[in-house]
Amino acid sequence: MRHAVVLLLVALAPLPLVAQQADEATLRHLKEELWPRAYREGDPALLDRILADEFQMVGPEGAWSSKGQELERVSRTRMVNKSFRFEIRRLEVFENGTAVVAGRGVVIGPASDPGGGYEYQSTNILIKRAGRWQAIASHVSGVRPLPRE
Repeated sequence: MRHAVVLLLVALAPLPLVAQQADEATLRHLKEELWPRAYREGDPALLDRILADEFQMVGPEGAWSSKGQELERVSRTRMVNKSFRFEIRRLEVFENGTAVVAGRGVVIGPASDPGGGYEYQSTNILIKRAGRWQAIASHVSGVRPLPRE
């Protein structure tokens, strides 16, 4: 009996790791691809799927905004930058269905200012509901111009 229990535990051990890896891949895609695309393309429908209803953001100057305010801003403001990417520096998934995704955003200026651009730091808290990850909080800080080459 003892051997059967040990074998069962060994057989089940990889499942959480596989689920963790799938969650990490999903979160990476959401933060590195989908979220920047929503802002870059001015797509409030995509941003609506990413942000939970209770989402709140603290911007670089300390101003708070809600999901509704972010959707409104995205629907009326389309970015004109050459590129916008996010580099993840911390990605942790916790057993209670929450995750932290933090890192550096890099925005390269428009064609009219090819050497311009800025970077910022961002921390995001996400929760998993009904099998889907959504952001509930975001904090942006450390906005500064990119060094000129």
